[in-house]
Amino acid sequence: MDRPSPSLSQFVLKMHSRCDLACDHCYVYEHADTSWRGRPKVVSEDTLVRVADRIAEHARAHRLPAVHVVLHGGEPLLAGPDRLRRAADELSRALDGVSALDLRIHTNGVLLDENFCELFAELGIKVGVSLDGDKASNDRHRRYADGRSSHPQVLRAVELLNRPAHRRLFAGLLCTIDVRNDPIAVYDALVALDPPRIDFLLPHATWDVPPLRPGGSATPYADWLVTVYRRWDAAGRPVPVRIFDSVLRTLRGEGSLTESLGLAPADLVVIETDGTFEQADSLKTAYDAAPATGMDVVANTLDDVLRHPGMLARQQGLQQLSKECHACPVVNSCGGGLYAHRYRTGSGFDNPSVFCPDLMELIMSIRDRETSAPTPSAGRAEPLDAVQLDELASGFGGAETVSRLAAAQLELNWDLLAAVSERAPRTDRTATAAWQLMVDLDVRAPEALDAAVAHPYTRPWALRILEGRAPQTIASGLAEIAAVGAMRARQGDTVAVPVRGGLLRLPSLGSVILPDEASVAEVTADPEGFTVRAVGREMRVGWDEGLDGLTPHWQPVRIVERPGWSVALEDTDPLRDSHQWPVSDRLSAGEAKVWAEDLAEAWSLIQRELPGYAPGVAAGLRVLTPLHAPDGSDVSAASKEAFGAVAAARPETPDLLALLIVHEFQHVKLGAVLDSFDLHEPVGDRRLFYAPWRDDPRPLDGLLQGTYAHIAVTDFWRVRRLTTQGQAARTAEARFARWREQTVGAVQVLAGSGLLTPLGDRFVAGMARTVEKWSAEDVSPAASAEARRSAARHRADWEARNPAHATHR
Repeated sequence: MDRPSPSLSQFVLKMHSRCDLACDHCYVYEHADTSWRGRPKVVSEDTLVRVADRIAEHARAHRLPAVHVVLHGGEPLLAGPDRLRRAADELSRALDGVSALDLRIHTNGVLLDENFCELFAELGIKVGVSLDGDKASNDRHRRYADGRSSHPQVLRAVELLNRPAHRRLFAGLLCTIDVRNDPIAVYDALVALDPPRIDFLLPHATWDVPPLRPGGSATPYADWLVTVYRRWDAAGRPVPVRIFDSVLRTLRGEGSLTESLGLAPADLVVIETDGTFEQADSLKTAYDAAPATGMDVVANTLDDVLRHPGMLARQQGLQQLSKECHACPVVNSCGGGLYAHRYRTGSGFDNPSVFCPDLMELIMSIRDRETSAPTPSAGRAEPLDAVQLDELASGFGGAETVSRLAAAQLELNWDLLAAVSERAPRTDRTATAAWQLMVDLDVRAPEALDAAVAHPYTRPWALRILEGRAPQTIASGLAEIAAVGAMRARQGDTVAVPVRGGLLRLPSLGSVILPDEASVAEVTADPEGFTVRAVGREMRVGWDEGLDGLTPHWQPVRIVERPGWSVALEDTDPLRDSHQWPVSDRLSAGEAKVWAEDLAEAWSLIQRELPGYAPGVAAGLRVLTPLHAPDGSDVSAASKEAFGAVAAARPETPDLLALLIVHEFQHVKLGAVLDSFDLHEPVGDRRLFYAPWRDDPRPLDGLLQGTYAHIAVTDFWRVRRLTTQGQAARTAEARFARWREQTVGAVQVLAGSGLLTPLGDRFVAGMARTVEKWSAEDVSPAASAEARRSAARHRADWEARNPAHATHR
């Protein structure tokens, strides 16, 4: 898939070009760039209108789901409340109906007061505060021009943001590192303030003006950060720390949370008080006018800015890095460091970061502690746009939208496999040969290989490897996937595959039973069929033969083909046990026949009665894993790590199977959305909430997952009350009334949690529109009254059992 066209989604809007502090490490006033001297102190109202319209124009053209704007300076609070309100109003006006707006302000905090907080609460502006730690550490740089300390005023600002009325405004603390400060004292002082996030920033420096390195250490910044990391990790990681979370994410093959790490294209532009567009502010440390583009909001669009050579250079990922970076083992996590930190007179930015030794040591230290060091592949999936995300928010999702989710999940699987390959010892010839074959097949037969890599149980296996839970299976897993890729390509490749306890695993195709003494099998595939050779056994299967029943040693995955949908009954993969219920053993031919018949009827019902779900199911649900339920209960499950699969014990009727499919596939879709978008703040399990269908309090993520899944459940019974008769219709009506009441209540809890991001607010609002539309549909007074009574009883019982969480309902 072609790389999607670049776009800009992060904007730094300068509200005021002066500051009330005189921090001697400030890149705006104390480094090479002096352009601030000729700019207006305060952004004009006309400029704010033009900025808002330019951002909205770009968001509309690129169908951006969300836009992130930081009000900045200098010190933005110097612009005053009226100008800040005008900025928020213009951005909200322009982006209304176009993109979700995530609006923040970055301040030194000394002017923050109750009036500003009330304004920000009204406008939905989150507040980040700069603070370098304890008083001694903060006073090293962050002082007034007359030398006075700013520390008391900043603590007062943080205390204000931590009050219950304003806590939801608090975005976090930003701390610039000085290695002369005690790292533990700095960290402990910041954590004691209970921030929602901490962001440690390397001081700006270049090869021309290198960073301070006292004490003779080659990696003082890594030493400082690793000390903090160990303290943070030992304490159970009580608060998100952006630099650590970014390293951990890139080691898992995911995207970084900061432009200073990772290979993601730059998507940020700065808008100065005079309306000129600039590249990242950090470039001010390189040389005078380094961030300049020569463009402004009057004469140029943001697409014009994207075509600026400096912006283009930062869109090219690995290609734009120096030769030294290309050969680096941690380049996928480091990404060359912050662009500005690479500058050297004569060679420009074609250098490693001036913090290169520190970044390598930091990443390798964290990697060693986490026992993983991924090397992700280049992105290939086209991201969801705003329209498609809104479509998913409604509870549905068409074929193209779900196909994009599937493509993003395939990309993630590839990244994880690349990470696994890095974990394999170079002396492991089986793993090395398998990975090399996959690299070759990715050129010769990419679709065949992608079909193998997309198997839902690829990701759970890879995560177990990277988490150190199954290191002995690296060669086996890579060889199995390579073998399936070769089998699907049918180009004559032979793959040596380690055997798992007498079982040759061929993920997505089946398994072969081999003698117990067999340790390795050779798999060869050609246009006519495939051959398996192992100790004492050779098996040949032709592609044009019926694959089931040819030999007692071959257990193929059975495919249920229906008009518009093909789904595999996965009962062969020994790694399919990724759900909370035990999986069924291999189905007999009779059991498989019954499953196929029930699936045919269930699919027919979904197409006929739930057409809003059918295209997404057809595009994204490829595997159904039978579960074992000894008591005959209707159990079902989905795993966030197994996109494309749901698991279920066969229910009594095909109707209920249809319900289980649409219900569990909601979890599959939302899990994929959450892999790409932050819908809520990273609160973990620290705050728990009321879920109308559970007796126990739920973390926000669990409540979001359950609510989204129950949209489909509510819709199922909504339709069934109209398509059945007699007692079945009355039962469906009662269940519709009950699930509608519960789902509406859950959406209200989510919306009132105060923990959703702006994109999460938009997503939950889409869910709300769907269930509110159903609220207008008539049900019998008896069913409606019973639903309300049941909901009230459940809530009262829940609050009695969970008094500590009653305020989070």
